[in-house]
Amino acid sequence: MKKRILIINTGGTLSSVNNEHGLSPGLSSKELLEEFRMVSKNLELETEDFCSLDSANIFPDDWAALAVKIGQIYMNYEGIVIIHGTDTLAYTASMLSFMLQNIPVPIVITGSQLSISHPVADAMENCRCAIHMAASGCPGVFAAFNRKVMLGCRTSKVRSMSFDAFDSANYPNVAEISALGLHIRKELLPMKKGVFRVQSNYSDKVFLLKLYPGIEPSILALLQQQGYRGIYIEGFGLGGMPFLKRDFVSAVKKAVDNGMTILAGSQCPYEGSNLSVYETGLLALKNGVLQAFDMTAEAAVTKLMWVLGQTEKTEEIRDYFQTNLVQEVTIQTVG
Repeated sequence: MKKRILIINTGGTLSSVNNEHGLSPGLSSKELLEEFRMVSKNLELETEDFCSLDSANIFPDDWAALAVKIGQIYMNYEGIVIIHGTDTLAYTASMLSFMLQNIPVPIVITGSQLSISHPVADAMENCRCAIHMAASGCPGVFAAFNRKVMLGCRTSKVRSMSFDAFDSANYPNVAEISALGLHIRKELLPMKKGVFRVQSNYSDKVFLLKLYPGIEPSILALLQQQGYRGIYIEGFGLGGMPFLKRDFVSAVKKAVDNGMTILAGSQCPYEGSNLSVYETGLLALKNGVLQAFDMTAEAAVTKLMWVLGQTEKTEEIRDYFQTNLVQEVTIQTVG
């Protein structure tokens, strides 16, 4: 009996066509199905259109609706592939990792840098990888691109035009395609930690702030006045923040004391943060900042959104950020 794989189309470059306004999503899943069948022998494919959007126009409410949709239908398939634009693919992959924790089938997100209609596109190769990962029986949320499979929560777009557009930051690829076929490193897959249920609640009152020399600390109070509940701060180097001249650390303390959740990481995409090394980080820790460690920016932002959708209790929020939920983070001992 053939394995059943569902392909959900959300739009993006893979399904784009040229019009008077430039490239925009235009091909339906039915139009894509014949192309997909070329790379999916011995599998039964079904398609469904969720939306048809450039991924710049996909928002948190779309993530929640997609998670709910998957939760309603996953049991009918051996795996699910999501066609998605590349620009925000890593954000969607990260958030679905949290919303779909412990899902018992593979959910694989892919896209392309060129439309499937282009004769030299990367679309078919990415779809081949995604479809066969979806048929692998390895549960979890993944991203497939350029003959490699990454954990969804470790995926980051690092190149704007190359076919090798995504990296698995601070974590090995979980699978790769070579002359030996699709080789999956099962020891790298997320461990099931409980019963699956869709956890689609989130808060969109989250802000991403990148520090630069001379930044005005009053920005934190302004954001809090605007109703933001959480901020992910990309600090310098290992995550440091200034405390002389313009005292950013004191502004952080005031925001935390007023109920805001502040998560801090590094501007560097690789190797992560460690706020316990330098005074610029230790002061922030002492003033209530939580650490992102080696999370990607996409995972840090979406985890902050997701956690704030689960609880408003400070201690529970802190516990969530001291927990590796889906292999999104390597927790370091602070000291």
